[in-house]
Amino acid sequence: MNATINQLLFGWYPYLCITIFLIGSLVRFDREQYTWRSGSSQLLRRKQLAWGSNLFHVGILVIFLGHLVGLLTPIAVFDFLGISHGFKQMMAIVVGGISGIACFIGLTLLVHRRLFDARIRNTSSFGDIAILLLLYVQLILGLATISISLEHLDGGEMLKFMTWAQGIMTLQPDVAALVADVNPIFKLHLFLGMTIFLVFPFTRLVHIWSAPVWYLGRRGYQVVRTREQGRRHGMSPPRPGDRPMPAE
Repeated sequence: MNATINQLLFGWYPYLCITIFLIGSLVRFDREQYTWRSGSSQLLRRKQLAWGSNLFHVGILVIFLGHLVGLLTPIAVFDFLGISHGFKQMMAIVVGGISGIACFIGLTLLVHRRLFDARIRNTSSFGDIAILLLLYVQLILGLATISISLEHLDGGEMLKFMTWAQGIMTLQPDVAALVADVNPIFKLHLFLGMTIFLVFPFTRLVHIWSAPVWYLGRRGYQVVRTREQGRRHGMSPPRPGDRPMPAE
């Protein structure tokens, strides 16, 4: 890759993504908390939603925490604890692989549910579908890096990513050069990962900021009922032309 393009993508682009991620999240949290949702569809294909959502959230949480700890923990800390680079690399492959498969199954269920059920697709915005597909591609790329990582069990490649990520966070110059010669799949994985942070404030992903503390402090909540439940509670049925109420 051309050195200038490499510097743009892995030296400057990260700061653009981080800036928009932080400022955009703050602005949306302050002004538009009640837009942190997709169209209501919990009452449709509930079993598929439950399996997909649980597998996805458990998997993605482990993956996120693994990346956070693995990339941003100073290398000296692992050395002090006696954790070798090779052992850390193998742990990342095993734990990341298991959680990645769980997340992949869950996300596949969610993508199928949203795209192939006409009723759910009709309540979905472009953003709902786009962020699911972006996460799906990113997850597939992440799983694809496992076979490449198996060729670098000494942890050398992982060390490059740790040094790069920590260099970005500490404003070190020329850190883009650290990843200039890594496999293109890794580069695409890094680029899409940063892009997810870039679009984060403009998607339903901002609901992450609501859990667990802020969600408990939100003013008001919303109850979604089926038509039969509404009748039992003395609520009038929806009239033709009524728009469905959004829900979390």
